Amino acid sequence: MRILVTGGAGFIGSALIRHVLRHTEHSVLNLDKLTYAGNLESLATVADDPRYRFLQADIGDAAAVSRALEDFQPDAVMHLAAESHVDRSIDGPSAFIQTNIVGTYALLDAVRAYWQALPEPRRGTFRFHHISTDEVYGDLHGADDLFRETTPYAPSSPYSASKAASDHLVRAWHRTYGLPVLVSNCSNNYGPYHFPEKLIPLMILNALEGKPLPVYGNGQQVRDWLYVEDHARALLQVVTWGMVGETYNIGGHNEKRNLDVVQGICALLEELAPAKPAGVARYADLIRFVSDRPGHDLRYAIDAGKIERELGWTPAETFESGLRKTVQWYLDNLDWCRRVQDGSYQRERLGSLGGSQP
Repeated sequence: MRILVTGGAGFIGSALIRHVLRHTEHSVLNLDKLTYAGNLESLATVADDPRYRFLQADIGDAAAVSRALEDFQPDAVMHLAAESHVDRSIDGPSAFIQTNIVGTYALLDAVRAYWQALPEPRRGTFRFHHISTDEVYGDLHGADDLFRETTPYAPSSPYSASKAASDHLVRAWHRTYGLPVLVSNCSNNYGPYHFPEKLIPLMILNALEGKPLPVYGNGQQVRDWLYVEDHARALLQVVTWGMVGETYNIGGHNEKRNLDVVQGICALLEELAPAKPAGVARYADLIRFVSDRPGHDLRYAIDAGKIERELGWTPAETFESGLRKTVQWYLDNLDWCRRVQDGSYQRERLGSLGGSQP
């Protein structure tokens, strides 16, 4: 296949592209605006692959997207471009509305025009795969409740509300125009190349620098953690074998309290990085409880039974094995982290890392 990936310089998008190029014969066009979270260094290992191309463009620029579609002639579009940080959405929701809702609308309309002009049988095999989040479902209350594909939407933050809106747009384009869509909703991802503002990399890097490890509220919020490379495998399964019009929930079967996650990171660092910053006796001593953020959901958990039954996907990593790999990756790639933290990745990112233009 020829796959156009939006947001391919982001955390999940780059993992998807690395997986596709390493394990299939597919070709990829990475269309990314390169906002602060887009980092082409995350694709350095595949940037020279002749099956990889990069185009800096905004999904909200319908003309640029239409040109890319016509030039690249994809068999599938995998839509990952999104603003995705909850705290940022609380401080400045406008960018989330613009990218996640208006941008998705512009992308859908450009893709619809492209798809309608395709000849058969390509028109019949084309797929639009929209990648979303479990946060659209809101909060779980019962200890045994799980998010299922039929769970009603009840988003709590500007971020999750904007993603819920984009999900509804995608399904409307399927229902109204017949666009062959697939939707997947995933739990919390973690793993290599995660932007340092996110929980797990933030805790690793703060601990190594002897900085406080801020935990919201009492740290009892529960999330289902999904190793990003497991997610990449699942996404490829969905776009290849998923049934048009269907939704697939993707989770790691790893429900953990935020406090347990941070304590697990501290325990691994005691083993893997025993030489601590001055004045730090134990990494866990750096944990600090801070005021909870507004509208903070208490528990997320996914029932991934449908994708397991219908597409044969199961996660390969436990949380323990995935977290160990993640902590070790950050210890081995502190230069990558520093370039993100000091902003140099933004100044250098277009260079030779961008792949060829379409």
